[in-house]
Amino acid sequence: MAGRLQDKICVVTAAGQGIGRASALAMQAEGAQVIATDINSRTLGELAEQGIETRHLNVRDSVAVQRLAAELPRTDVLFNCAGFVANGSILDCSDEDWAFSMDVNVSSMFRMCKAFLPGMIAKGGGSIVNMASAVSSIIAAPDRFVYGVTKAGVIGLTKAIAADFATQGIRCNAICPGTVDSPSLEERLRATGDYDKARAAFIARQPMGRLALPEEIAHLVVYLASDESAFTTGHAHVIDGGWTNV
Repeated sequence: MAGRLQDKICVVTAAGQGIGRASALAMQAEGAQVIATDINSRTLGELAEQGIETRHLNVRDSVAVQRLAAELPRTDVLFNCAGFVANGSILDCSDEDWAFSMDVNVSSMFRMCKAFLPGMIAKGGGSIVNMASAVSSIIAAPDRFVYGVTKAGVIGLTKAIAADFATQGIRCNAICPGTVDSPSLEERLRATGDYDKARAAFIARQPMGRLALPEEIAHLVVYLASDESAFTTGHAHVIDGGWTNV
């Protein structure tokens, strides 16, 4: 039985760990030809061992992004997963912090979408999935100033692309998770100096009493990438264990 992404060419950024990795593996399991990209050669090697095609890619490098898009003009699905979580309020955010978060979280998606859209349009359509967050225009969280601003920007970018290209077969959606149990989160929890307290605080704000698994987010990625969601575009899909609704 053919998978939901059978023979589709799917490009994933930040595929080395967490949601990106889980999504690359889930897409592969559904029959896709996955091109997993990351700046971490070690984690890419682990995916290559599982039969996934990999490319080293820095999403902040416009030339590298354009080169990859030129190599893959028949791409069906683009999953923009790269991002950075910065701590602090507006008073803690320097000009350099602001510029870095904006570049990684928003400008990288601008680069990727702009580079891959022409090929998708030429072949008659495609699906773009952008990683936003519940912490965005949906809800604010303490000490997540620039992160929330950038993820709100991702939602705006997503809606704009959806509106501009819906008649050309392009679908563009955003995913807005709550807290996901990932290697990135583990690093941030340990950096607090009180791992147990920080983890408990994250769990406490989730009405379900637990964190999301990367694989749970990957299921939504696959759905939005597949033809099952053919009538869905321009939406911010919240998957947060009830955090913003309970």
